[in-house]
Amino acid sequence: DGIVCEVRENVLADALKITKACNYKNAGTVEFLIDDQGRHYFMEVNPRVQVEHTVTEQVTGVDIVQSTFLIAGGASLEEIGLEQEKIVPRGVAMQCRITTEDPGRDFAPDTGKLTTCRHSVGPGIRIDGASYPGMVVQPYFDSLLVKYTANHDSWDGCIRRMRRALRDNHIRGVKTNIPFLLNVMDHPDFIKGSFDLNFIEDNPGLLDNLPGTLSAPHVEDQGTLGQKYDNIEGYLKYIANLAVNGHPKSLGADPNLVRSINNRDIQAPSTKEVRSILDKKKNGSEGKPTFWRKILREEGPKALMKAVRNHQNTLVTDTTWRDAHQSLLATRMRTADLLKAAEATNTAFNGTSDVFSLEMWGGATFDVSMNFLRECPWDRLEKLRERAPDMLFQMLLRGANAVGYTVYPDNVVYDFCKQAYESGNDVFRVFDSLNYIENMQLGIKAAVASGGFVEATICYTGDVTSNHPKNKYDLNYYLDYAEKLVELGAHALTIKDMAGLLTPKATTLLVSELRKAFPDQPIHLHTHDTAGMGVASMLAGAEAGADIVDGAIDAMSGEDDVKTT
Repeated sequence: DGIVCEVRENVLADALKITKACNYKNAGTVEFLIDDQGRHYFMEVNPRVQVEHTVTEQVTGVDIVQSTFLIAGGASLEEIGLEQEKIVPRGVAMQCRITTEDPGRDFAPDTGKLTTCRHSVGPGIRIDGASYPGMVVQPYFDSLLVKYTANHDSWDGCIRRMRRALRDNHIRGVKTNIPFLLNVMDHPDFIKGSFDLNFIEDNPGLLDNLPGTLSAPHVEDQGTLGQKYDNIEGYLKYIANLAVNGHPKSLGADPNLVRSINNRDIQAPSTKEVRSILDKKKNGSEGKPTFWRKILREEGPKALMKAVRNHQNTLVTDTTWRDAHQSLLATRMRTADLLKAAEATNTAFNGTSDVFSLEMWGGATFDVSMNFLRECPWDRLEKLRERAPDMLFQMLLRGANAVGYTVYPDNVVYDFCKQAYESGNDVFRVFDSLNYIENMQLGIKAAVASGGFVEATICYTGDVTSNHPKNKYDLNYYLDYAEKLVELGAHALTIKDMAGLLTPKATTLLVSELRKAFPDQPIHLHTHDTAGMGVASMLAGAEAGADIVDGAIDAMSGEDDVKTT
C-alpha cells in the first residue's frame, strides 16, 4: 500500500545518500531496521553482496553477481541497464537457508556424509548450492548446505511454495534445520506477516514438536518417509561407524585416549625439576631476575614502564593460557587443566628476567567459561593467581565492551576493571578492532583507574609501507592514533596484528617510527602466523625497538600465535 511504498522510498533515499557520500561505486548492502510506525533506523553497510541477494534478484530480475563483475570491469550503470527508475520490484520472494544444524539441540552443528540429497524443484523455486550424495559435511566450515528461494505474486503463495520445497526435498545423513523452518512457515503470525526481530524469542514453541522428527506429535506430521527415520538411522550409522572405524579423526578424537584420560590421572610438572633445569642453564651467568609484578604492585605502572624500557633484552609475553587456545581450541582449555601447569610455569618464568607476563584472561575466556565450560571466570583468575603468585597476569579488554559483546555503562566497566585488578590481573590490553577511539577511551581510563598497567592496542591492517595515494592506513594514520592513545593515559603501546598481515619490512617501519615518536612507552608486538611471516616480523620488530613480543608453547605456535625460540 501507500505507506509501505513511502517507507521503501525513504530507505532507498537514505541508502543512496550514504553510498554517495562515500563515493561508493559497486554492489553493497545498506541495512536498516523499521519499527511498527514505519520509521527506519540505520544499522550498517556491507561493501559486498550479501547471502540474501537471491531475494532481490528474484523480485527485480537483476543478476546482481554478474552486474558486480561488469561494473568492476569498467561498465557503467547505464551500459548494463541499471537505472533506478527502471528497477521495479514485482511480487514477493523469500529465502530459507538449509543448514546442517540440529534445532532439537539448540542448533548444534552436525557432521557426516550425505547419503541422499535430492532437492525440491518446481515453479517459483530457486536453488543455490553444491550439495550432493556422498558429500562429507565437515566441522571446519560454515554449516550452510543450500539456499532455497521461493517467489510468487503474493505472500501467501510464496509461503505455500516454500513449504512445499521444504517438505519435498530429501536430504539424509545429517541433521538439518528444515523441521524448524517448517514450523516457522506454519506459524499464524508468520502467515499474516505480523512479526519482528523477536519472533523466535517470543515463540519458543517453534523448537517444539518439530515436523519430520521423532518429537512430532502425530505420525502425519513427521514429514516424508525418509525424514521419519533419519534419527534412528543416524544413531545406528554412528554406532556402526564407531564399531568398525573407531572414533572419527576429523573431530580430533584419539580412540586410544577416549576412555583412559582423566585430569586427575595427569601429574603436574615437577617444580623441583624445573628449578634444576633453570640452575643448569644459568650456570652462574645471570644475576637475580627482575620481578616485574613486584615492581607494578609496589611502585606502580610508571615504574614498570621505566623498568621495561631500561631492560636490555627483548621480553616475551606467553599467550598460551588465553589467545593461543582461544584461536586454535575455541577457548576450551579448562581451569583444572591450567592449574596443573600453573606452579611449574610460575617457577620457570619467574626464574628469568625475559618473561614479561602471562596472558590468561579476558577476550572470549569469560563467555566460554560460563556458557560452555560451566566455570566461573573469576574463580579461574583467583585460583591461578594462588598457583602463580609471582607472574604478571594479563587480560584482553574490549574497550567499552569489557569482556562482553555489547557496550556497557561506564560504572560497570570501571567496577569490572577494579575487581579484576583486586582479583589478581595486572596488565590490561585494551583494544577495539576498528581502532575506534571513543570505544577505547572508556576502557583505557577504567583500566588506569584500577591501578593496573595499561597497554593500548593499535590494530594493524593494510600495508603501512604502501605509497599509494588512496592508502588510508599509512604511517601517519598509525602515529596519529598512537598519539591519541598516549594522551588517554596508556602506559604502553601494542601493535596487534590479528590477521597476520605484518611483514618484516612493515614491522621495521612501524616499530621504529613509534619508538621515535614515543620514547617512554614500551612497545608490545602481537601477530598471528597465518601467512608464515610471524617469526620474521617479530625478529624485525625486536631489532627496530620493540620491548615485548608475544609467543606461545610450540604446540600452539606456527599456525596462529607466533612461535618464539
